[in-house]
Amino acid sequence: MPDFELSTHAREMVIERGIADEWIWRTIDTPSRKKTDADGNVHYIKPIREGRVLHLVVNPNASPCRIVTLFFDRRLGNSK
Repeated sequence: MPDFELSTHAREMVIERGIADEWIWRTIDTPSRKKTDADGNVHYIKPIREGRVLHLVVNPNASPCRIVTLFFDRRLGNSK
């Protein structure tokens, strides 16, 4: 598995949104969904707990891979 780092923005979002480090690494290690956009960014998506789906956007071309942003995806969290 490649190394990952948080961008400055992602670090701020971790604090602001109360996202646990363990949730980030669990989402990267075992995503429920993983897709690559046309711009090359990879989206890792994983339900964390009831109604909460963590969505990470990663730039795989940076070294180490850079988590650009992360958020609880409300669109996915409410769908069952």
